[in-house]
Amino acid sequence: MGTTQHGFQTEIEFELPKGLVDESGALHRRGTMRLATAADEILPLRDPRVQQNEAYLVVIVLARVITRLGTLADVHTGVIENLYASDLAYLQRLYEKFNASDETETDVVPEKQWAAAATVGGKPLRRFAAMGEA
Repeated sequence: MGTTQHGFQTEIEFELPKGLVDESGALHRRGTMRLATAADEILPLRDPRVQQNEAYLVVIVLARVITRLGTLADVHTGVIENLYASDLAYLQRLYEKFNASDETETDVVPEKQWAAAATVGGKPLRRFAAMGEA
């Protein structure tokens, strides 16, 4: 399920629907995402790539909070840019749900059900979902 510290979940494991194929042909599907900090959402706003294209914000934030993807040594913006669109959408929904949840919900709702619960009344839980649609 993920790492629990101080009574709440700080990391979650995931499996991408398709996965990332690296230069050597290896497929990377399983990974770990940590809870975002305020800095994870604020500091990328200063990045010139985000100032030119707001949709790039999700790429930078995901690169900051995904701590592991398969056997890759580093998860950086180039890795996120090379994900299939369906995998990017999956990670956006997971991020939204994981960071919007309180500790009781993350303890009860399995990760695989989060994608289906990423909206309330058809509206995204957080602004990232709307930005990802741009």
